Amino acid sequence: MKNISVLALAVIMIVGSIFTSCEAVKNTNKTQRGAAIGVAGGALLGGILGNNLGKGGKGAMGAVIGGVVGGVAGGVIGNKMDKQARQIDQAIPGAEVERVGEGIKLVLKENAVRFDTNKSTLTATAKTNLDKLVTVFNEYPDTDIAIYGYTDSTGSADYNLKLSGERANSVKSYLVTKGLASSRFTIQGMGIADPIADNGTVDGRAQNRRVEFAIVANAKMKADAEKEAAK
Repeated sequence: MKNISVLALAVIMIVGSIFTSCEAVKNTNKTQRGAAIGVAGGALLGGILGNNLGKGGKGAMGAVIGGVVGGVAGGVIGNKMDKQARQIDQAIPGAEVERVGEGIKLVLKENAVRFDTNKSTLTATAKTNLDKLVTVFNEYPDTDIAIYGYTDSTGSADYNLKLSGERANSVKSYLVTKGLASSRFTIQGMGIADPIADNGTVDGRAQNRRVEFAIVANAKMKADAEKEAAK
């Protein structure tokens, strides 16, 4: 599992050393210092990650970064996301799980969520892997989940945009039939945008046909984290 939390920790340690050396904060308590370090570190981390997104900050990565809370509450949320990310990584071999800031970016390629050619119907393999996700998602009801569908570059851009949206919707619909609340999900078809591999090769096109998830804290988790941070 790729863990960008390591980068976050490094940034916060740097910012923390700056804060603790300042005379102005020597009389603050630990909670106040932690909040200040978290906010500053989160802002710096967001800037670093944002610069790596390219134009627009689209897709799952952009959604995860957009959900950053920061401060001590952000740390509380991050701890919960750490656990959830590990469970997803263990449940679905081949899934690409990244902990980014206070959220999770999850990429399921054709080896995990497969569709028949030019169709949005889920295969048996896809359903089996999504069933494993349902088990994890049920343990963390206080998260919002955005689903993004992608295709390779074969065919027209308009056709692929429509197909990718239908595939993202198929994933959402299946998860809802398994008991997850529809209100937790948003979907978006991305078509041929943001390729992660070379569309000029068979393997590259297969990698680009994927579904991405952005898993972030919902309003209740944020409120609970704020209360816990204030103790």
